[in-house]
Amino acid sequence: MGKITDTVKHLIILNVIFFAASSLLGVNLGNWLALYFPKNEHFGIWQFISHMFMHGSFMHILFNMYALWAFGSPLEQMWGRNKFIFFYFSAGIGAGLIYTAVNYFQFNNIFDDLINAGISNTEIQTLLETGRYNTDILNQISEKRLTDLYQTYNTPAVGASGAIYGVLVAFGMSFPNAKLALIFFPVPVAAKYFIPVLIALDLFSGVTGFSLFGGGIAHFAHVGGALIGFIMMQYWKRTQFNRWN
Repeated sequence: MGKITDTVKHLIILNVIFFAASSLLGVNLGNWLALYFPKNEHFGIWQFISHMFMHGSFMHILFNMYALWAFGSPLEQMWGRNKFIFFYFSAGIGAGLIYTAVNYFQFNNIFDDLINAGISNTEIQTLLETGRYNTDILNQISEKRLTDLYQTYNTPAVGASGAIYGVLVAFGMSFPNAKLALIFFPVPVAAKYFIPVLIALDLFSGVTGFSLFGGGIAHFAHVGGALIGFIMMQYWKRTQFNRWN
């Protein structure tokens, strides 16, 4: 970790501007720029990019921008601007696509169960739009699954975390012996061990629903960004990694 590079600096500035506009100035950008479920009326294809510049809280943007500076700057110094920009946005977009695909699969499973239970499309749409439903449904579908359906449909994803996880993977593969630590676990651990464990925790939380880091976290976006980052690093390592500047 050292001097901030130009592209990383500009990305941080853009993120701060969007956060200030939406949080401090009271401009509601969420309906246009956050990543909504594809069947929601607020969904737009541009959101796979724009959601990367939206953050839900000060701590959210603080941690993401710190990670972007700490791990992104060494990569930009090593790769150059063009390669870093391509990698960063590829990881972020890929994270959004994987997160959406997982949500789509889970949504359709619950939706199909409701249809098979004799619940009409009109009743399901009322549930999705208002959160209200006939409690007789609970005889066939658990309240948790109905809540999951409603939240998947209505809760947008925000943040650069998917791209950041891609950057983390690239950093770990490029500097495997660099020592990293968490605030609540201040013991330095080599990146080649630290980062896989962090990703495994996200995967565990995404699959089980039990999160060590609190609620409201798009765990599969983290995993998706890490996966895209790993695939790109492996591809570049075998082909044009050292030739594309």
